[in-house]
Amino acid sequence: MSASWPLTATVLATLAALPAVPAVAAPVPVPETGVVESVEPLAPAATLPGSVDSARIIYTTTTAGGAPATSSGAVYFPPGPPPPGGWPIIAWAHGTLGLADQCAYSLRGPAEVERDWAYLDTWLNQGYAVVASDYAGLGTPGEQPYLNGKVEAANIVDGVKAATHHYPNLSRKWVVVGQSQGGEAAMFTARYATEFGGSELDYRGAVGTGVPAYNEELIGAAGPAFPPVKLSGYNTRATLYVLNGLKTSHPDLDIDSYLTDAGRYWFTRAQQICGDDMYTELTDAGVSLKDLLARPLSELPPGMLHNDLALPETGFDKPVFIGQGLRDTNIIMPNTLRYAATLTANHQPLTLHTYSTDHNGTVLASQADSIPFVTKAFA
Repeated sequence: MSASWPLTATVLATLAALPAVPAVAAPVPVPETGVVESVEPLAPAATLPGSVDSARIIYTTTTAGGAPATSSGAVYFPPGPPPPGGWPIIAWAHGTLGLADQCAYSLRGPAEVERDWAYLDTWLNQGYAVVASDYAGLGTPGEQPYLNGKVEAANIVDGVKAATHHYPNLSRKWVVVGQSQGGEAAMFTARYATEFGGSELDYRGAVGTGVPAYNEELIGAAGPAFPPVKLSGYNTRATLYVLNGLKTSHPDLDIDSYLTDAGRYWFTRAQQICGDDMYTELTDAGVSLKDLLARPLSELPPGMLHNDLALPETGFDKPVFIGQGLRDTNIIMPNTLRYAATLTANHQPLTLHTYSTDHNGTVLASQADSIPFVTKAFA
């Protein structure tokens, strides 16, 4: 027996010399998304005429990198009793309003008031409730990761989820409808709605008008050597918004190194005022995109623009409608048609309609075709 003691002592000494095993941290609970945190009245400017029981909801969602966030949104109900199973839902994805909190749709209302009220009122009269997300960081804490498509999709899905949890008179059946930035958001939502919504929701399809496509290529071509061609103030504004969005999605990105002194001024100005004022100021000042950039944006980290901005080209599991005006100069119209051709070549469930009108005109012109499309999707 005594011979075992030296061995035991050696083993103990060896064990004592081993490094301590770090304690395993308890898993951090992931906050549930799509939960209403508060409900408040809508401002008159954000209240759809003809709707009843309208409200502004604040709900849980995610932002860039899957980080917990809150978003706000407007909920509109048609008058009268709901149909059996509740009101089916139109998730309205609005176009660009700006980056500053005061620009949020559920606070300020739409930028194109007559157009959007007429458009949404038509859906209301068709017997749909409307849930309109502001997108995370617009009207809620944090910054908006502008055109980060997966974030927009999560915000829209979580808005529908929150509304259906909170209002028993809503159906689980829904489609997403969007214009411009919202058209881009609608395409991302169409790709991820079933995945993000799970069994809680019954996603049926998507409508996008004025859909900006291949932004990753357009932004990547910009730089100090960019030709001094006359660009719409919308395109210059969109570039500044995208750069702000990249900074939000990638906090370590040294965005200042890509900007001139003038670029840094307008980059900051974009965070302070709403989109219509930004367009006016850029236009009045005659701002040229090339004068804002000190380095070509092609030098951004590889894959960054594609990962954040590139529209999905496969994986659509429900019907998708794209309406495009052939006189649209707010976006690069041929790129939208190219995108539609790519979806068709990839055997995606796309319906494309074109209209002899501009960016704004397409919204109302498309409803003659999108209403029967949505009716069929809900059947």
